[in-house]
Amino acid sequence: MLRSLFSGISGLRSHQTMLDVTGNNIANANTVGFKTSQVQFQDTLSQVLQNAGSPQAGQGGSNPAQVGLGVRVAAITTNFQQGASQTTNRSTDMMISGDGFFVVERAGQQYYTRNGSFELDALGQIVTADGSLVQGWTAAADGTVDVGGPVGDLRLPMTTLVGASATTEVKFGGNLPDDAALGTILTRDVEVYDGVGTASTLAVTYTRTAAGWDVSASDGVNTATGAMTFGPDGLLTGGGTMTVGARTVDLSGVTGYAALTTVEATGRDGARAGALQSFAINPDGTIMGAFSNGTKQAVGRISIASFANPVGLEKAGGSTYTTSVNSGDAQIGVAGQGGRGNLMGGALEMSNVDLSQEFTNLIIAQRGFQASSRVITTSDELLSELVNLKR
Repeated sequence: MLRSLFSGISGLRSHQTMLDVTGNNIANANTVGFKTSQVQFQDTLSQVLQNAGSPQAGQGGSNPAQVGLGVRVAAITTNFQQGASQTTNRSTDMMISGDGFFVVERAGQQYYTRNGSFELDALGQIVTADGSLVQGWTAAADGTVDVGGPVGDLRLPMTTLVGASATTEVKFGGNLPDDAALGTILTRDVEVYDGVGTASTLAVTYTRTAAGWDVSASDGVNTATGAMTFGPDGLLTGGGTMTVGARTVDLSGVTGYAALTTVEATGRDGARAGALQSFAINPDGTIMGAFSNGTKQAVGRISIASFANPVGLEKAGGSTYTTSVNSGDAQIGVAGQGGRGNLMGGALEMSNVDLSQEFTNLIIAQRGFQASSRVITTSDELLSELVNLKR
């Protein structure tokens, strides 16, 4: 039989594969986090008709004469070029800007995906559309996250609480008017908390004196008094702190210029217990919870996996990948470190399919298929002529 017949068949098969891959790319043009694939061809083994001859005395050398036996698909390579961002403003949507993959677990096996369209299930777990559990680190009660430990399922139940903490320090800033009349009284109240979150009022009273300002502070149980003096430049020269029970009142930020009455409490620690109300994603993957008491504290952190050879990953369906013997093991860490990209909350990564390129590939595959089929037709006509020699 003619070799061209089998070369034509190999061309049909290879271009059919190219058509399949291109069609899949076009079909997933709107799939979140999808990465396009490209087909690479290579020729097959060539039959040697004549070996190369070396130059001899009085006779030049000759080149080899070979006939190729067709084409085959050498590789189907995934292109992990960054896709464009699509803003969704959904707090559970995340996008990796740079390299890396989200880590998800399904039926006890880890998978990796660029699709950051996540949801919360009935248990408060962060899951993908098919129910795979997003992996990361859950924060301790004080908001610390141990990223050196093993990853686990990320949960954000709305029953998450942040405990109460006692107020130990109150800071004041602003200005006490230097030109105030003697006996002028200014009072500033600050809400403070005990260890179980019970609120009380710390009242700080400033009274103008000839030397400066007398200060008294009381939380209803404990009382402290002091005096503040200011230099010619309006800066505090005495009476910068007071202690009321177990609380420190820091007055070092107060000045004594004329014509300004802006003294206010500028800071205070301690808070009552609060329930989780919402959350947002930091670029490093930290999930910051906003609680009903006004506290913002880390409740977890998203893990990101990187690979020595991401092109070696195998597609596992559902926009996920799994490791292969040529991808290397997953190196799980935090976003923004170790070559891993940063995270963007409220956005999704669109596919990196270039439709103009894919339609061009579609035409190339079609013409290649047609040319290969023409080879088969021509070879068949030659065989027909050969058979008809004997009638």
